[in-house]
Order: sequence, then structure tokens, then C-alpha cells
Amino acid sequence: MALAIAAADTAVSFLCQPPPTTYALLRHSFFPISSPLHFPSLCPPPPNTRRLLHHPLPCPRPLYSSSSSSSSTSDEEDEKQAAIDAVSDILRENGVSEEEAMEIAVNSPKYVEMLMDSVRDLDDLFQSNSSSSSSYKKKVFEMGRQKGDKGLVPLLESMVGLPLPSAMHIARHLSPHTAPKLLHKVKYVKEILYTDLDGKVPIARSARRMMMHLSVSIDDDLQHTLSFLEKIQARRGGLALLGSGDGSFRYLIESFPRLLLLSVESNMRPVVDFLEHIGVPKGCIRNVLLLYPPILFYDIEKDIKPRKQVFTKVCGEDAEFGKMLLKYPWILSTSIQKNYEEIIAFLYADKVAEVSICHAIRSWPLILGCSVAKLKPMIGELQEIGVTEKMLNKVIATSPQLLMQKPQEFFQVVSYLKGLGLEEESVGRVLGRCPEIFMANIDKTLKKKVEFLSELGVSQKHLPRVIRKYPELFVCDVNNSLHPRMAYLLKIGLSKREIAFMVGRFSPLLGYSIEEVLRPKYEFLANTMQKPLEEVVEYPRYFSYSLEKKIKPRFWVIKGRNCECSLKDMLGKNDEEFAADYMSV
Repeated sequence: MALAIAAADTAVSFLCQPPPTTYALLRHSFFPISSPLHFPSLCPPPPNTRRLLHHPLPCPRPLYSSSSSSSSTSDEEDEKQAAIDAVSDILRENGVSEEEAMEIAVNSPKYVEMLMDSVRDLDDLFQSNSSSSSSYKKKVFEMGRQKGDKGLVPLLESMVGLPLPSAMHIARHLSPHTAPKLLHKVKYVKEILYTDLDGKVPIARSARRMMMHLSVSIDDDLQHTLSFLEKIQARRGGLALLGSGDGSFRYLIESFPRLLLLSVESNMRPVVDFLEHIGVPKGCIRNVLLLYPPILFYDIEKDIKPRKQVFTKVCGEDAEFGKMLLKYPWILSTSIQKNYEEIIAFLYADKVAEVSICHAIRSWPLILGCSVAKLKPMIGELQEIGVTEKMLNKVIATSPQLLMQKPQEFFQVVSYLKGLGLEEESVGRVLGRCPEIFMANIDKTLKKKVEFLSELGVSQKHLPRVIRKYPELFVCDVNNSLHPRMAYLLKIGLSKREIAFMVGRFSPLLGYSIEEVLRPKYEFLANTMQKPLEEVVEYPRYFSYSLEKKIKPRFWVIKGRNCECSLKDMLGKNDEEFAADYMSV
């Protein structure tokens, strides 16, 4: 009994008055998180100490610090700088250059704070203090070294932007990696994803469309991709952050931590080179990788090429497949490839020509994300309003996205056109000729064109005829196309009323380019033919004929005959009739 009491007194005395070699003892007793901890038999640690050494999260700071008699800002700054220097030394010890080590240490404040808090807690436990910044730096250095992450945790916090718990979790799985090797890998991934950007392909808009039009069962790769994109979407700034390293890189690594296990030379670079080889522009490769990160895990020969082979009938050449992949990177997922076969079978059953199907998939591969159950109702509705088999082929080939339209939105456009005076049969013909109208916003697009025509002077009575004859007017831009063309016609001397009369008789008039059609044909009319504007008011179809192939040749024939005739007589006859009347044939 006496011996037990004496031993206990010895242990308490040791804790209360530690010898100068307290941290030397710590160095022998503190092992990495993943290793079993060992303590000297003379001094078993209290339970809270064992929790401190095992727990991966930063420990809370004590209310009072016994490591320094002064809590001044200057002392705290000195300690912080010493801790940063210590982390930099740890990184340098593990092979990182001096400049990069300091940059990483400065930009990993949570890791530095964790080490500082751990040192303070141990100082409190052993009633120790740091007599100088160099001794404090040494304590932090030893603490960081014994954590066993070899500089990987501060590197992940600094270069990837991971929160400390995530950085520590991922670092455990990267233990075979050295800090320089991981740093090289992170820099390479950032380089291919966030530099040499090509603004021609807005990645946020692509992501939004792909997510919106997905209605099939998805495989694991696509599920992980969706989870990653949803994390970005939930942040302030939304999917626009995809193109920003600060905004998305952290979430990319959190969603696909195995990216950091891939080899740059054996895995990543070959995939990037292959994408460039099949025609994906270098500045757009990041779009494919960010919208479908699992592609980086695929073997080119075993995974990518066989999946590419599925679309041989559709795209043929590598360059065409590259364009499809850029528009819809998910075509490499097994779930989309399975749905492709189902869509092909469904469209064949509806007697859609193979050439129309291939053209549709090439131009709008997002259709492959739609289930047959979603496409079937729209096909039925098109047939219901009088779209013939021939027209259906054209609609699918030129505007496959119409099949992905919500039925209620489609009905709204149909009802709007009927409200303007078009019969159901005419609506079907308009759809067959210009399906884009049925994907347009009624308030922002269709109504604006009708208002423009009304302001021009086209009466409600003539409006259905104008739409039937030239439905493409609905997809012309009011400010950039219609207004400038009308302004040009006013400038050459036509009145608003005359223009309205001409549009009523020949609807495509305002669809012609000023520089390519209106100006050269008017100048030939006025300067060479020397005819008055009244002639084109009476026969606005003049602007539809080729200047070089029809207007000029026929004018010179008539001039050579020294006779006069109207524009309609000159141009409205076919070649045989014209020859009979003016060439004595």
C-alpha cells in the first residue's frame, strides 16, 4: 500500500513540475494519428489527453494560456509567424521548395491554428511555457511532424481549398504520395480545368440544360457527377462558379477524391490528349472534364473507344464525335448509351428516317438524356395537329429539342397562334416549316413580333396570311434585324404604309439582309434599270430573285430589245414564257 501511494505521489509531482525535457518526452510518446499511441509507464495520461491526441479536429483554445505571461497582440503575431515558419519547414523537409512551402503555409490558416492549439493544450497539461519564438516554433514543428501527414494536409487546404476535416480525411488515403508529387498533380489538374479558357462554350448554361433534360435512370458515374454539380448549384453564384477554380475545385476533389490518386502521365494526360485528337478544342477540354469528371478514370482502349464505337452510325468521323462529346459529355455514361438504343428503336417504330435521327442526335445530343416515356407524348401531339410523316422527319432533324418541350408550353404556343386567326391545319404547316416558333417564349418573343407588325401597319385581317407565308418572321430579332431593315426601306423613300402593304403582299420582305439583298437590288433598280419605287411597291417579290442569275440577264435582254415591261412581266414568267415573249423563241 505504501509503495502504491509513493508511486502515485511521484506521478503527480512529475505532472506538476515537468523537467526541461517535456517535449523530448513528447517526441518519444507522440505518434501519427494512424499509429497506436504509447505513453511512459510513470505518467499515464488523463482521459482528456488521450482524446486530444487522437481527435483529428482542432482543439478549442483554453481561456488562459500558461505558455506566456503576456497576451498582447505582438506576442500572438510572433507565435503565429513562428507556427507558419514551422509548417513551411515541415513542407521543406518533405521535399517542397522553399518558396512554395512558405506560400502553402501562409494559405493554410486552419492547419496552422490546429497545431498552435495543440501546443497550447499540451503546455497547459504539463505547465510548460515557451521562452522564445524559436522554442515555440520547434514545438509546433514537432507537433506537425508527429501528425504524420508529411505536409499533405496544409497542401490540400492551401492549394485545393478544402476545409480542415476534409483535408485530413483525404490525406489519410494519400499517404503513399509525397508532397511534391501531390503538388505537381494539383497544379496540372488546375491548369487543364481553369486556364486557357474558351468563352465560346458557356459551361454553366450547358450544365443547366443537361441537368434539366435528364429523365432516365442513371449509373453511379452519372450520379456522382450530378451530386457534384448540385453542390455547385447550391452555392451563391450557382453553376457559373464551375469555370472558377476558387468556386468549384474544392467541390470537385471532395466529390471525386480518387482524382488525386491518378497518375498525371499514365491517366490524366492521355485522356486530355485523346480529347484533343478527336476534335475537342484545347480551350474547351475543361468543359468536358468538369461536366463529366469520371472520364478521367476511364481507360481509353477499354472504356472510351468502345463507347465511342456505339455512335459510329451517327457521327462517323472522330471530329464529329468530338463535337457531340463537347455538347453532351454524358454520352460516355452507360445509362445514356443504353437510352440511345431505346430512342433509336422508338423513332424507327414511328417511321422516322435514319438520316433524320442521326442528324438530330448530332445537332442536339441532349435528347439522349430523355426517356422514351417523355418523348412519346410530344410525338403524339405533333401528329395530332396535322404534322405529317414527312414534316415529322424535318422537325426531328432540324429541331429535335422540340421533342423535349413540356406539353403545356407547346399547347400555349398552339393556342396563341390559333388566337391570331390561324386554323389548326395552318398551325401544323407552320410547325413543319419553322418548328423553332414552338420553343419560343410567347411574351418575350412572339408577342413582340406581332406588336412590330401592328405598329408597321399590318392589319389583324392580314396577320394570319403574313404568318402562313413567312413564319420565320417570328424568329427574327426585332432590334437587330427587323427595325434596321424597315429603317433602310424608309430611308430609300418608301412610306410606312407602303412597307406594310408590301409585307402584306410578300411576307419574307423583312427577312432579307440589307447588305446582301435589299441594297444591291435597290441600287440596280434605281441606278441601272432607272425604275421608280412604285414598281417594287406593286411587286415586292422583286427582292426574292437572284440579281446575277435572273434580274440582270433578263433586264439586259429587254434593254437590247428596246422595250419596256413591268417587274412582274420581266421576272414573274418562267424561262420558257420569258423566251417566247422577249427572245422570239
